[in-house]
Amino acid sequence: MKAFYHLPGLFEFYELYRVFLPLYREHREYFYDWCGIGSIYGAPADCLWGGGRVGFGDAKPENAAALTREYGISARLTFSNSLLREEHLSDPKCNALCRLFENNGPIPGGVILSSDLLLQYLRKSYPGFYFVSSTTKVLTDFAQLEAELDRGEFRCVVPDFRLNRAFDKLHALSEGQKRKLEFLCNECCWFACPDRRACYENVSRKNLGEACPEHVCVSPNAARGYRFSDAMQNPGFIGIEDIRNIYLPDGFSQFKIEGRSLGSAVILEFLLYYMTRPEYQLKVREEIYLDSSLDLRYTKYICEKVPLSEPKFSQDLLLPNYAVLP
Repeated sequence: MKAFYHLPGLFEFYELYRVFLPLYREHREYFYDWCGIGSIYGAPADCLWGGGRVGFGDAKPENAAALTREYGISARLTFSNSLLREEHLSDPKCNALCRLFENNGPIPGGVILSSDLLLQYLRKSYPGFYFVSSTTKVLTDFAQLEAELDRGEFRCVVPDFRLNRAFDKLHALSEGQKRKLEFLCNECCWFACPDRRACYENVSRKNLGEACPEHVCVSPNAARGYRFSDAMQNPGFIGIEDIRNIYLPDGFSQFKIEGRSLGSAVILEFLLYYMTRPEYQLKVREEIYLDSSLDLRYTKYICEKVPLSEPKFSQDLLLPNYAVLP
């Protein structure tokens, strides 16, 4: 059985994938033969139906569609806003995206969503899509997860990461249920977080343009931001040895990598860790860093309104081409 990764940043990291995908196609020896790319997902900036993260993707939709079509990769639109109302369904930008990506070549496109209202609208209006049940539903109860897996509308279901290691219950799932389960591998969120659903709803309100206070994360390590090394210590983390030795042998093949709100340099580290053979990781890193068209950053959130002297927005977080972080 082969593992399929669902990668972040269809619009957010278009420039990175524009350089990475030719390497992936032309130098298959650089990459593990037991895994492949199942999809690239994301949403443009100011996307009303967007959820999970406040969108900042600035790639032209036509370019993102052409890239995934050229490389035979499924494009998934992240439309996981959980608070949509009937009047939102006519949004012209989101409908234009659906028309563009619904039949984008021979590989079907998908939509990641949380709202049943949106699901019913898209099934009727854009039947060429397949649908993915979003992790923003925060399915932490295993009975709820099983019920979601049994819904025929969904090709895949992404549970809350805190169910990643419920191995006794996961093992007991049917083969059909296992094929639909898509695990979120590299979540850095506090495992004991009581506010995950409220956090996602806050993002949904922002994408709808509603005035709302900032969600305050209560994680003990919130000030650190996302660090891959921290994610690796998370009890729900799924590493490559877990995938090869536990999940694949038990019939699970779908794995989601988060990171739309991060920087392209961090996404590259995910591509290296999850897909690239160790002996070729430096070679791939050099090929990416030395491409003069890329401006790799450690973080995407460099806020112009905050002085760069502030620790959270330090210049140390900027990663010029082929630079090394201090």
